[in-house]
Amino acid sequence: MGFEKVGAERKLQLAELENLRLEAYENSRLYKEKVKAVHDKNIKLRIMPGKLRLRWDGPYRVEKAEPYVVFHLSHPSSPNILKVNGHRLKLYHGEKMKDNKELNIFLLEDPPTEED
Repeated sequence: MGFEKVGAERKLQLAELENLRLEAYENSRLYKEKVKAVHDKNIKLRIMPGKLRLRWDGPYRVEKAEPYVVFHLSHPSSPNILKVNGHRLKLYHGEKMKDNKELNIFLLEDPPTEED
């Protein structure tokens, strides 16, 4: 009979231990949810953070070209001159031609061959 009583007491201890473990998991989950809520509340959202932010708002005018593909650029609304690598530049086709001049396009043809 002593073994049955000890066995029943041991089962109760194991059940109590399991309940404490589940309660600890639940408390940990609640704590994590609260910390996440506080963290998310304090985050300042930026549309384009630092590295990905668009720094150039063109068009820029090339003021000077130096050897080794270095260009000095100026923006019409700013007196600052930017010194940039030419590999970072792209042609800007959005501005209308001055004096509304027409742009003549000449298509080059291949020279005639002996067979022609």
